[in-house]
Amino acid sequence: MEENYEPARCNKRRAEGRDRKGAPRLLERKVPKIDPLSTTCYVQILGTGLDTQDTSPSICLFFDKQRFIFNAGEGLQRFCSEHKIKLSKIGHIFVSRACSETTGGLAGLLLTLAGIGDKGMSVNICGPPGLKCLIDAISTFVPNNAVLHTHIIGSTSTSNGGAIFDSEILEEPTTSTSNGAPIFDSNRLFKEPIAIFADEVVKISALLLRPSCSPPSNPSFPKPLASHSQNLDRAKLKPGDISVIYVVELSEIIGKFDPNKAMKLGLKRGSKFRDLQLGQSVQSDYQNITVHPSDVMGPSVAGPIVLLVDCPTLSHLQQMVSLQSLSSYFDGVKIVSCVIHLSPSSVTLTAEYQTWMRRFGGAQHIMAGHEKKNMEIPILRTTTKMAARLNYLCPNFFPSCGFLDRPDIYMCEQDSIASKMVSVPSPTKSVAAENLLKFHLRPCSLFGLDTSTVPKLLTRTEVIDDLLFEIPEISEAAIEIGNFWNKSETNLPSCLENITREEMEIVFLGTGSSQPSKHRNVSSIFINLFSKGGLLIDCGEGTLGQLRRRFGVVGANDILRGLKCIWISHMHADHHTGLASILALRCQLLKGTSQEKIFVIAPTQLKNFLDVHQCAEDLNMQFLYCGRTMDVECEGIESYHNGPGSLGELTADFEIQQKLKKLLGEVGLEALISVPVIHCRDSFGLVLKAVERHDADGKTIPGWKLVYSGDTRPCKNLKHASNGATVLIHEATFEDNMGEVAIGKNHSTTKEAIDIGGGAYRVILTHFSQRYPKIPVFDEVETCARKTCVAFDFMSVNIADLPVLPKILPQLKLLFKYEVNAEEFHDV
Repeated sequence: MEENYEPARCNKRRAEGRDRKGAPRLLERKVPKIDPLSTTCYVQILGTGLDTQDTSPSICLFFDKQRFIFNAGEGLQRFCSEHKIKLSKIGHIFVSRACSETTGGLAGLLLTLAGIGDKGMSVNICGPPGLKCLIDAISTFVPNNAVLHTHIIGSTSTSNGGAIFDSEILEEPTTSTSNGAPIFDSNRLFKEPIAIFADEVVKISALLLRPSCSPPSNPSFPKPLASHSQNLDRAKLKPGDISVIYVVELSEIIGKFDPNKAMKLGLKRGSKFRDLQLGQSVQSDYQNITVHPSDVMGPSVAGPIVLLVDCPTLSHLQQMVSLQSLSSYFDGVKIVSCVIHLSPSSVTLTAEYQTWMRRFGGAQHIMAGHEKKNMEIPILRTTTKMAARLNYLCPNFFPSCGFLDRPDIYMCEQDSIASKMVSVPSPTKSVAAENLLKFHLRPCSLFGLDTSTVPKLLTRTEVIDDLLFEIPEISEAAIEIGNFWNKSETNLPSCLENITREEMEIVFLGTGSSQPSKHRNVSSIFINLFSKGGLLIDCGEGTLGQLRRRFGVVGANDILRGLKCIWISHMHADHHTGLASILALRCQLLKGTSQEKIFVIAPTQLKNFLDVHQCAEDLNMQFLYCGRTMDVECEGIESYHNGPGSLGELTADFEIQQKLKKLLGEVGLEALISVPVIHCRDSFGLVLKAVERHDADGKTIPGWKLVYSGDTRPCKNLKHASNGATVLIHEATFEDNMGEVAIGKNHSTTKEAIDIGGGAYRVILTHFSQRYPKIPVFDEVETCARKTCVAFDFMSVNIADLPVLPKILPQLKLLFKYEVNAEEFHDV
């Protein structure tokens, strides 16, 4: 944790490798000046994913002037923002597996790093062979040659053709196929450590693991989980199945310098004393001799060693326990100080794994896998406190979610699996990982665990007591809101007559713009159709984690199983970079069933990303271009059309359209229509229409109509679509006095959004600039008069509650009466 925190600004132009005039350029990679004699070093759990089990936790290897990050799952940026951890010194990212669980936050992180400082910065990334698939996928919407230099373990060149590591420690070049793809020597790659980085203070090596394809020789070895077959066919091995053990070795601790010995050998105090401490021989000042470091230094001590172990399945465990290349770390030749286990509890609780752990002698073990204990303290304390406050004020729209006083929220399907594992007592020096837990490596005086920065347990009672002390009148406001449901409503639109609470619910998972902040995640909305399934509208980074905070791990997994369609408005990263993890987990959850491919309706460019990504992990989706779901009455269809055009592609799209039509009927929807809007190329809004229903007397009641703007300037297409809408969800990125900025960025102001919704029954504003960290600036009188409300993360609006919705706005404003706008973020 560091003081003087300054938020990073994302600069898309730099990320695309262009200067101010649009000419190509490369960002410089930082090469810090390192003093090995005075460096501070520790490893720290950055905690990403620990509380919701949606991503692999990130580990930071900290040095005074540089940072190494291991894994960059979704939420890493948001975690760093929450805890004021600087991103500007990240020079290298190491990935333990090539999958969305470990790289879901990479795209957003790269865009942010590209905007740091006056010139921006780039980063080196290293990982197993499957990493190339993911980098190629990311490059479909974030050209990576400017911000990313990729090294595949076992290969000697980067994805952009340049070497990134010291050539002296690289392996011999591999041969290549005719198309330039490297051929890896599996005997070498899967048996011997591969050196991938070294400087004056640290050396990092890697050992690759692949799942075993043969039955275990030990009859007592537990059977692999159902999702990882014991008889895995090596020919079907996907790049994402390969895992990495990273070995971090600090340089040796030089023995204590004895100045008396040096002076007896004819040296005077000065620079030569330092040269000897740096390992350099010098000439005596008063004697005709050469003085060597061994003449004046005490015996050196081997530097501390840290292992980061990612053994994702029992099939990988079979290979790991038999690795001979780790023997030197077991037999005392090399002493391991700390082992950080990223492996899941379903693996680490087996007798074989724990026996393997004990071979490291007195090493400190930190269990950072998806274990229940790691979910007890929320990673995002700020948003947790806000959710608890909102829940106190209005539980109807802000249900209790995610953390406080919800022990059932932590239930995990792996708990029952892990409980059946054969287990032996864990090593005595074994602790569960916690947010910001440190293990100090240097200086020696601090060596060992440090829990001083670990956040304390947070309870709902504490949060509410603080709220009542700060705003005593909030208790009366909560009672007033509760009474709104006791009053009958008049002038209801016909579609709401006799509506049930099992019809439809709008769940806001992310309501911020540009990049995640500690208060608001980026765009995503879940349309809950209850027993009929559900749809996702946009899917920014962290959507999976937000689903699990709202519904719990088990509840979110059930939602993913029933998810029917994901619709993406446009190709800006804050609207789609959470998609791959959602698709990958859904595919995994339904493995072994007769699952149908989920519909992904999006701009064409996203199909290229998903197709390449599927090389690393299964997604099981069928794609349809938004333009194939447009209403023929929309203006600007030709100018916005960017979809497939060949006869074969059109035929395939027609078949998918027919399947979509059938699906919509099954979930009670009459239509799903994409509406061209004004933002960037291939930007769309969305219209969902429910089918008619009949009451007990046989009366026909029209279906509800939901309209979503995506990102846009006010436009005729959307205004036309909003006429007669039951609810319009419209972006309101900027306050009313920032009209010129809104025009320049093709966004809308609050007033413009409200005006577009003039023909709608209710308007909900969302996608607020992060310059408004908690609540946006708006005209309360005009907003209430227009039947409008503002959205917050986890806000859940049941269609039956729409009549009450705008009435709560004054109380919401009371909740934030002491907040200052533009607290710490600026929209970019």
